[in-house]
Amino acid sequence: MCRLFAITSDEPLSPMLAVDALDVMREGHDGSGVGLFLRDLGGPFDHMKEAPILSGIFTDNGIKRLDDFMMNIGFLTKFRMSIRVPKSPPPGVPKRDVYLIRAYDYPEAWEQLTNEERYARLLILRLELRKMGEENGDMIVFSFWPDVIMIKEIGDPYRVAQHLGLDREDLTARVIMAQGRQNTNYAINLYACHPFFIEGFSTMTNGENTAFVPIKEYLMSRGFHGYIGYNSDSEVFTHILHYMKKKLNLGLETYKHLITPLQGDDLDVHPNADFLRHLKRSCRRLIIDGPNCVIGSLPDHSLFMVQDRKKLRPGVVGGRPGMYAFSSEICGLDAAIPERDKSSDFQPMHLDTAIVKPDRQEIHIWNQAQPLPFLRSA
Repeated sequence: MCRLFAITSDEPLSPMLAVDALDVMREGHDGSGVGLFLRDLGGPFDHMKEAPILSGIFTDNGIKRLDDFMMNIGFLTKFRMSIRVPKSPPPGVPKRDVYLIRAYDYPEAWEQLTNEERYARLLILRLELRKMGEENGDMIVFSFWPDVIMIKEIGDPYRVAQHLGLDREDLTARVIMAQGRQNTNYAINLYACHPFFIEGFSTMTNGENTAFVPIKEYLMSRGFHGYIGYNSDSEVFTHILHYMKKKLNLGLETYKHLITPLQGDDLDVHPNADFLRHLKRSCRRLIIDGPNCVIGSLPDHSLFMVQDRKKLRPGVVGGRPGMYAFSSEICGLDAAIPERDKSSDFQPMHLDTAIVKPDRQEIHIWNQAQPLPFLRSA
């Protein structure tokens, strides 16, 4: 099993808080890798929310190719953060040239574009850079998006964080997602490391999804160029979330109805039974098989947690107004937010979606048995 931790806070936090929580839960991961997703950034990035940020791992030659490519299409560096590492990495951590975090100014030709048009082009550029890197082995590109940084590496999460100096004052965020990896593949590919990201949506998963192949095939048949990759069976959770919001225009309350639809009498007595039957038939190939615990983040900075029907992967949500955390284990939650009302901690069951909205004031619980709000108000 992997271990997951996510936190949302009114004040920017160091990613080391999340790494420390993973370290407390170290018996649940084997130290084979770590992934970090940071959004709603603090520090120097707090004043450039609209600037796209490229994050990844590059060789020295890859940096040169990147610079040539970006300058040719009109992207100029706005701000760069250097992560300088010792020449000798700790045991289990590969030697790298450059961990890149770089914010750009948009090309002049993009100034008249809408945000949606810009975002669509950013996705295309990220995929193009990823392809360039895979061809030469000199670029690993995790994200290219405003107000988002992703860091992934092979090795023990705490050792990696120390090696990269992630306790620096200029690297903070108000939303942080972190995964301590349990390697279930023979070879470790960083594109298989959680969290996953596409166009403002991110998820990470503890579990396995044996329905991966039909889900992947369904998504790839939708004609959207971003549904590619799939180095992990868990990446589909991110793409299902994106598909639900961006292509079906449905609310987060529908996510569980897509991946774990109601069955039998539970569906028959639901106030929106006709709609849910149609949704289940139309999207039946998106139904997952677990066990899985999923934590996700939306473009509006909401965080959520869901469980599948088997409920065999732990998960708990707790905190206080202004700061809430989602954790695989209570000990991780205790390490991050010890001063909280523990009686208000919530462990989602198989029908629940636990949500902390952008105001960070409380935990909202949505149950699949409830009527869907966008239908109820129609």
